[in-house]
Amino acid sequence: MNIRIETTDTFVKNFKKLTKRYKSLPNELRKLKTELLENPELGIDLGNNVRKIRIAIKSKGRGKSGGARIITHQTVIIEISQRIITLVLIYDKSDKDSISKNEILSILSNEDLI
Repeated sequence: MNIRIETTDTFVKNFKKLTKRYKSLPNELRKLKTELLENPELGIDLGNNVRKIRIAIKSKGRGKSGGARIITHQTVIIEISQRIITLVLIYDKSDKDSISKNEILSILSNEDLI
């Protein structure tokens, strides 16, 4: 199956903010994209084709538990054997402990993913 990775405007906006604080974050994201192409089921299943992935931020000096969280949404198009993984949101664990299901659904709705 062909896999394509996309980003939402919300993800890009938050990623730019975090990149100013953590210079290694672009490298971490490149690694994550490679991992997602190899294993699209990466992370914790939150239901409704939504997953939460923990990543370490090397320049932060913390492991995955204190790193960033990335929320993804997957769409599978069976007719053309394609899977689209959309990076919906990224946030720093030290800025926001967790995100509610309602917040995720609101972002997905605003980004026309549901």
